[in-house]
Amino acid sequence: MGDEFGIAPLAKALLSEAPPSGRELAAGSVGTPQLALFCSSVAVHRALCATGLAPDRMLGVSFGEIAALTAAGVFEVAEGARIACLLAHQLAHCAGGLTLIGAGAERTEDLLRAAGCPGVALACVNAPDESIVSGPLPELGTVEDVAARRGLPAARLRLPFASHHPSLTGPADAFAAAIRRLAPRPARMPVHSAVHGGPYGPGDDVHRGLANCLVHPVRLPAVLDGLSAGGRTLFFEAGTGGALTRSIRRTLPSEAAGARAPLTDPTFPWPRPGAPTSDRPNAALAAAFWSQHDDHVPATAR
Repeated sequence: MGDEFGIAPLAKALLSEAPPSGRELAAGSVGTPQLALFCSSVAVHRALCATGLAPDRMLGVSFGEIAALTAAGVFEVAEGARIACLLAHQLAHCAGGLTLIGAGAERTEDLLRAAGCPGVALACVNAPDESIVSGPLPELGTVEDVAARRGLPAARLRLPFASHHPSLTGPADAFAAAIRRLAPRPARMPVHSAVHGGPYGPGDDVHRGLANCLVHPVRLPAVLDGLSAGGRTLFFEAGTGGALTRSIRRTLPSEAAGARAPLTDPTFPWPRPGAPTSDRPNAALAAAFWSQHDDHVPATAR
């Protein structure tokens, strides 16, 4: 799959004792970071399943919807990899950036009004006290300056594009058209979307749902509340970072949910295949688009 998009083989590097960093992957051909993240997410999901930790629900957050839908059987792995690469080529046309704000949705929207930057939009609500905004780089700088004067943490993320922005209808439509010929299959388990606002239903257009991740915001807390209703839910983050695990812990009380990030947690108790386990998950979490290089570690802080 990578050859078709000019991407060098990744398996050997990703499985080595010193896998490439996000910065090193970003230096490769267009699509290299996205393909690496997709493959890693699917691999973690399969490893969890092989050790008795198969989920009964999936949650996809932005880019992570591709891996979540693939893990649920809606797309084959090769199709999911193609979707990831096609999205990467559209992202190359999404000029701008993203900034992490240490405030919830209401305070962040008030910040945007105070900054007088109509080109910046609320992109993601990660937790009750954390959001991400998206827009042109000069206006992001203004928002960051106003946040600093208000005592709000603000950090630019290591992503060379904007996303979750209403102006990106062109790339979103082109992406939806490019993936339309990949026919979806019935999901083997429910797939919840933090952009769609809940689970995809049999009549929902998943192609448009994936494209909407370019133009619609992520609102994670509401979806997490719905997933955790009715009993304690255990989440596993099937990605390379731990940003979503942190968001879950900041959103849901411990009696309602637990969250683990296997690849960033050296104490994660990987069981032997076939061994019994009493710590079975109710949901698995695919990595988010905005955490594909664990981008909650800021590139710059203002």
